[in-house]
Amino acid sequence: MTPPTTTAEGVRARARTEMRQAILDTARAHLVEQGATGLSLRAVARDVGMVSSALYRYFENRDALLTALIIEAYDSLGEAAERAEARVDRDDLEGRWLAVATTVRGWALAHPHQYALVYGSPVPGYRAPQDTIGPATRVAALLAGLLRDIAGGDDGADAAGGPAAGAGTEPPADAVAAVAPMRAFLGEQVPADLALRGLLAWTAVFGLVSFELFGQLHNVVEPDGREAVFEAEARRLARQVLVTG
Repeated sequence: MTPPTTTAEGVRARARTEMRQAILDTARAHLVEQGATGLSLRAVARDVGMVSSALYRYFENRDALLTALIIEAYDSLGEAAERAEARVDRDDLEGRWLAVATTVRGWALAHPHQYALVYGSPVPGYRAPQDTIGPATRVAALLAGLLRDIAGGDDGADAAGGPAAGAGTEPPADAVAAVAPMRAFLGEQVPADLALRGLLAWTAVFGLVSFELFGQLHNVVEPDGREAVFEAEARRLARQVLVTG
């Protein structure tokens, strides 16, 4: 039986956890002011109230701090999307898709600088390590589950009962070969055509979100109508691209 943690050990562990979170909270605030490229360990340490050498006991360099912020952002979005998708009946394929898509948009608008960190321009000189992959795929895993359920059901007709746009067509062989990594992630039960349509739907959602967040919808869509436009297009993607209708 593992001996219980001593009170002193517990206090030190809690203090370390709290200080690490304080560093992350301060670094996140710096993202708002300076962006990821301007993130400075020295400046973060100053605002936390410690000497810069002490901060290295928590994060060995700027890239380690960036990695922690990236993982935190992916996990925050992933948890929000998982909760939203789990509330929808498993047989409601369109509802599950809309839950994920609208959650991505809502989270991005609420956390624009974290969204920019993980879905915006790459940070010069930074290379994401392997431990970011799991958090990064949490939302994609929801889409993968949805595509598997679509592949296992009566796929292929639109809401009006006729052939759905793009359904049942054989994609070019070079395109199929190119998405081999995605198909390995989805599983062999998802056919190539559905995998490619899923990729189109997913990138379209993030394209709409990024256009809105980064100001590309100015003089294109009225600000008070952007939610309605997004939801209408997300629904159209579900019915015409993913073929859930």
